[in-house]
Amino acid sequence: MPIHKYIHQHSGYPKFTWDKDAVLNPLTRVSALQGGILGKMRQFGFAVQREATLFAMAEEITKSSEIEGEILNSEQVRSSLASRLNVNLEKETPPSHHIDGIVEAAMDAVRNYEKALDEERLFGWHGVLFPTGRSGLRKIRVAQYRDSEMLVVSNKGHRETVHYEAPMPEEVQKQMTEFLRWLNADGNENPLLKAAIAHLWFVIIHPFDDGNGRLTRVITEMMLARSEGTSLRFYSMSAQIQKEKKGYYKTLESTTTGGLDITTWIIWFLDCLERAINASEETIGKVLRKAEFWQKNSAEIPNKTQREIINALFDGFTGNMTSGKVEKIFKVSQPTAVRLLGNLVTKGFLEVRGAGRGTHYVLAKSDIT
Repeated sequence: MPIHKYIHQHSGYPKFTWDKDAVLNPLTRVSALQGGILGKMRQFGFAVQREATLFAMAEEITKSSEIEGEILNSEQVRSSLASRLNVNLEKETPPSHHIDGIVEAAMDAVRNYEKALDEERLFGWHGVLFPTGRSGLRKIRVAQYRDSEMLVVSNKGHRETVHYEAPMPEEVQKQMTEFLRWLNADGNENPLLKAAIAHLWFVIIHPFDDGNGRLTRVITEMMLARSEGTSLRFYSMSAQIQKEKKGYYKTLESTTTGGLDITTWIIWFLDCLERAINASEETIGKVLRKAEFWQKNSAEIPNKTQREIINALFDGFTGNMTSGKVEKIFKVSQPTAVRLLGNLVTKGFLEVRGAGRGTHYVLAKSDIT
């Protein structure tokens, strides 16, 4: 009897199996959470929904790349998204063509979630990840399937460990045809279950030279949008995966090196998704508090730089907001920075913290609670 080291080597592949009773409870919990967050956001205007989507998608895009070790400029990502979502930012950072392309792919996945995913569309997504035709210094095949073996390895000192070996390159076309046919079919699968399987199956095939992880998560976003019936996004699965990266890779490895029963993977995926949705409460709360603040106080702060300062604090400004940082970031003189901040303190919108060189400014508690 042959020894099957990887999941795709089993004769029944890709006929995955799972314990329906074991996945029922997490499926029910996550479905309820999805309905709850969508119901909550429908109470607010479309402008607030779009800004919440901007926050969630910016986090999704930056964290998905961060999982693979690529750090994107978050302000450029936000600006690129804002232009596509018709959200006005007080301070825009012109995005690079590369970031514009990544954002365009992510937006296409969720805006056109009902549209079939064919090779042309998938290759388009892959193309924007590698506009130079290289991954770092290495030349790769872009917008076409790999023609070489694919090993997932790690290096510890001088020791190389192989964690997974994907299907042989001559098998990729056939497997991707089957995957895309299944993905686009109107079956009876629970849509959340289908999202979990799609994520795993694409990882198993690993069809490209590079970018497989990021494309896996783009496909997952599309499938989650399908499961909710909306292109509005209020949470980030990739942000949660980044927090739980060790468990993510451990579960994928145990599943891809096991048999065709994928119950453990499905439960992990749904549990992670549940935590992602719960974590979104904080982000959504910030968006709502910001919207309420401007609805109440917009006329009191006509100065553009002051509005930018307030928004930067609402949006999670990194570090302390000082007069020196206002001078550098918003391109004003030091006396002007001090005057603008002092005026916001006098009006009760900011509070002073620290003293001397440690003096900095925070949103007044009455405006953020």
